[in-house]
Amino acid sequence: MDLGLKDRVYVVTGASRGLGLAAARALVADGAKAVISGRDEKTLKESAAGLGPGAHPVVCDNADPASAARLIAAARDHFGRFDGVLISVGGPPPGFVADNTDEQWQSAFDSVFLGAVRIARAAAAELDEGGVIGFVLSGSVHEPIAGLTLSNGLRPGLAGFAKSLADELGPRGIRVVGLLPARIDTDRVRQLDELSGDAEATRAANEAKIPLRRYGAPEEFGRTAAFLLSPAASYLTGLMLPVDGGARHGF
Repeated sequence: MDLGLKDRVYVVTGASRGLGLAAARALVADGAKAVISGRDEKTLKESAAGLGPGAHPVVCDNADPASAARLIAAARDHFGRFDGVLISVGGPPPGFVADNTDEQWQSAFDSVFLGAVRIARAAAAELDEGGVIGFVLSGSVHEPIAGLTLSNGLRPGLAGFAKSLADELGPRGIRVVGLLPARIDTDRVRQLDELSGDAEATRAANEAKIPLRRYGAPEEFGRTAAFLLSPAASYLTGLMLPVDGGARHGF
């Protein structure tokens, strides 16, 4: 199946590793170009080198108000066009209600929520018909995850923003989609498992609750993201797609 990605240009934030990198890799593998961003210059440049000439790194932080304009300009300057964005950001610190400080809440809000809103608004102003804005969210959009209070508080609100944006941009032919990963085998998820003191037992317990009985591979998430961002998904907008092996039991 031809996804229609050849020579299309996407911005993928938080793409120095994890889910963002997996999505960028799938896009580039299918012929697209990607401007990838992250905060750590060394890691980002190594990731871009691994992706080859179809990727261009831009060191920036989603929380920086100037990042959105820089990323879109980089897409146009380096690759000559701008077709869409996948907004991903590293998960905020774990913790329960009593653990997280005001400073942690503010930092998480600036990066996870407000930074994503800024990038999406900037993209909306620059995209033409056929453009797409994607958000990497979390299964916590539907059901809180124990020990991830900051994420539980922010991701559902961002999903609501994405749904509103889909309604507003639909008449212009611009799509808005969300991906809701659960237990994907990334550094972040492995670190969360380690917080229990017995990562192996925690993983086994989590896998027992997933109908497919395993964690997802990053490339499985990446392929799903690439499809949703592609012209092949041209009649899909406003949806929040779980990428979770069936872990969500509701419809």
